[in-house]
Amino acid sequence: MRIAVLGVGLIGGSIGFAARRRLDAEVTGFDPDSARLERAVELGALDRATGSVAEAVEDAEVVFCAAPVGALAELAAAALAASGEEAVVSDVGSTKRALTGALAARDDATRFIGGHPLAGAETSGVENARAELLEGARWYLTPTESSSGLHYDRLQRTVADLGARPQAIDPETHDRLMATVSHLPHVLANVLVQQAAAALSEESERLPEVGTSFRDTTRVAGANPAIWGDIFATNREAVAAAIDAVGERLLEAAALIRAGDQAAVAEWHHAAGDDRRRLLESDLIGGDLCELRIAVENRPGTVAEIALELGRARVNIEDMALYPAPDMRTGAISIWVAGTNEAARAAEVVRGLGHSISMVAGGG
Repeated sequence: MRIAVLGVGLIGGSIGFAARRRLDAEVTGFDPDSARLERAVELGALDRATGSVAEAVEDAEVVFCAAPVGALAELAAAALAASGEEAVVSDVGSTKRALTGALAARDDATRFIGGHPLAGAETSGVENARAELLEGARWYLTPTESSSGLHYDRLQRTVADLGARPQAIDPETHDRLMATVSHLPHVLANVLVQQAAAALSEESERLPEVGTSFRDTTRVAGANPAIWGDIFATNREAVAAAIDAVGERLLEAAALIRAGDQAAVAEWHHAAGDDRRRLLESDLIGGDLCELRIAVENRPGTVAEIALELGRARVNIEDMALYPAPDMRTGAISIWVAGTNEAARAAEVVRGLGHSISMVAGGG
């Protein structure tokens, strides 16, 4: 298997390490920074460095674009233009709506499926890349109605084989979700630091040393301005809406605390703790894998439709396989989910879409 990585920083380098180790793949790479590219080969993240995007994607089955968000549309377009018809092109950026929209008019856009691994570290650069970074990480895939089912299947399988946990989600929902759980914390950290700095300047004496809660809450304040400038620019409406919503909650919190009702404040704290525990619980479902076989017509968007609806229902597809009929007019999709309860929910969702679905004997 040949995989191309365009951009060999922390995430691109980690993909390279994981692909070589877990897939025994040949990994070619390109990066505009020649020193970084040479370092990636030296460290073992790449088998071979190339001097251009076209060289890197030649004969590649899967292409990962791992550039800053602002550069992804141009890079993905170049990868699509230079790669073969069988190659699936994806990315690892944290915003999706603008990117998929920028590529939508292309004839080869059916081969592009956005991606976003929820993996990162305090450090950056290929020197800190490692295969383990992707192990068990949720990896969102954002197909659209025009996405090729065969290409989605290849990307989903590759991501799973890298050790991550793929899940389909539409670009708009992805960006709204990330605005709250990823982008908003950076806004709040910046604002809190500014508030503390302003309070310090207003005091005649130095404020006490900050506590661990302040350090933890503001850890991401001022993070890479170029990267976060692009993220906020490409997801500005969703982030602004999240800021408006949290502003209303802050006003409610201020009114609650100002009222002086200790029992009510204690209950507020208790409820927040419960919410946090639920949000941080793993969504992995225990149990043997169950195989479900879905009969489908061969029409554009069918695979994406099924994957997205299951994702919305929080049913995770652990594996997938496509079985087109010889006439290519119909076919079957096999999906594997964990546990009989999940299988029952998956069947209900798929039947709701108008497809026939059955449990495969011995699928676990």
